[in-house]
Amino acid sequence: MTDRHRERQGSGDDVPAPLGDTPRHEQADGRPFGFSEASLRGLDDLDARLPPPDALTEPAFAPSFRMTDRLRPDAAAGGGLVRDTSGAARPHYWGHRERLRTRFLDGGHAPMPEYELLELLLFNAIPKIDVKPLAKRLLAAFGDLNGVVAASEHRILQVEGADRWVYLQLRLVDGFAQRMAQARVLQREVLASWDALIAYCRTVMAHREIEQFRVLFLDRKNTVIADEALGSGTVGHVPVYPREVAKRALELNASAVILVHNHPSGDPTPSREDITMTARVMAACEAIDVTVHDHIVVGKTCEVSFRATGLL
Repeated sequence: MTDRHRERQGSGDDVPAPLGDTPRHEQADGRPFGFSEASLRGLDDLDARLPPPDALTEPAFAPSFRMTDRLRPDAAAGGGLVRDTSGAARPHYWGHRERLRTRFLDGGHAPMPEYELLELLLFNAIPKIDVKPLAKRLLAAFGDLNGVVAASEHRILQVEGADRWVYLQLRLVDGFAQRMAQARVLQREVLASWDALIAYCRTVMAHREIEQFRVLFLDRKNTVIADEALGSGTVGHVPVYPREVAKRALELNASAVILVHNHPSGDPTPSREDITMTARVMAACEAIDVTVHDHIVVGKTCEVSFRATGLL
């Protein structure tokens, strides 16, 4: 019998004394009072399972969430930890992703605020945690979804919680938007699809943080045969080389071009430099019998056409 067994039995004062001279802790046949052989084996097995009295123990299974700042009620969007009907605590956002996906599939994007649409996108970049605070930080930093999608990698990574996977998802959305808008312009007669062309220019350039210069190349039927970016610059300037525009028009066998560039400031009013640059491109194109149909300056909310304003 082990010492633990003896401790459990005590001194024997509370056990009836056996007959004769038999020790108080044993029966006449030598077995302890109150314990069968099966019980003794069970106690031995229990002794083997119990840790030493001075051992430090911890739960065998850690919680499936970590207590971070995101779970503080004053930091998390929605209230940190909540308790279900059984009283168990869980992060407030559990089940939120599935609910949001279901709402989107059932009702579409129209009734959803911008931050929820951005949440749906961020689900693909960041697993498991609550991304609503990040969605709202991105919108606060860039104004709206257009600004978020068009933002540069450097600026996206400056927002707390954003990483390159977030930037990747934004670039994918931007790529899809540009391809879909471009499909309505390429291989179409420009006068019959002028509104689509303007919509494409807005999609591609309106919310860029730096100036970009693009050229739409047209054939003899005024069908758009190519759309190419021929220069990118700074916030207020983009270098344009008229000879490069003329050279590319020759390579594509184009008969006319439409020039497009953006003003990151948001104001599409042509500058003196814009007017001078347009005149130089026109001179280079005239030398090879290519017509400049228009030059469009894209702002954040509107555009200015050189031809419509008499500048061309």
